[in-house]
Amino acid sequence: MNHALAYWYLKMQALVLLVFGRQAAALEKFTQMLLARPGDRYALASRAHVLAQLGEKQGAIAALRELVARFPDTAAAWFNLAYMLEDAGGHADAEPAFRRALEIEPKMDRAWYGLALLLIRDRRFDEAVQALKKNTELQPMSPFGWYQLARVHVDRQDPDEAVKVIRHLKRFEPKVAAQLERETGLSVAQSS
Repeated sequence: MNHALAYWYLKMQALVLLVFGRQAAALEKFTQMLLARPGDRYALASRAHVLAQLGEKQGAIAALRELVARFPDTAAAWFNLAYMLEDAGGHADAEPAFRRALEIEPKMDRAWYGLALLLIRDRRFDEAVQALKKNTELQPMSPFGWYQLARVHVDRQDPDEAVKVIRHLKRFEPKVAAQLERETGLSVAQSS
């Protein structure tokens, strides 16, 4: 069997194993793919994904570090690395990875949101507001960024801005707006 066909066969086996929830067996196939083609982008990314599914955070991080080292202009790989680093408690390393993803793909809304959550955790509220504004600009109908933006305004002691956000949310996510009113103690009348 030629190398291209053998590689394709391993890939198909891995995909079928994933469909049937056999991540550990699929991981073996992705590892075999990497033996056949060291540094293969698809195999590295897939291996990292499966390791994350299996709860092997450090293995996923190592695979993602190799992926970004080999393919440094891949925004999704940097985002996934940032997410895994944050999930594993590596907050200091996660921020530059989120920022690198955004340098490559400035319209990656989920990277703006992830960066904002890190900044909130570090109580860097002014920077978080800017990141959340970018997120809500890119995803105006998603309540998550708006929710966090209102919370940050409260944390910044700026209830007037939080009220504006809650009022905005009432137009398309009244349940989230009501939750924010309960959590913040702000009562916001519906604007006309």
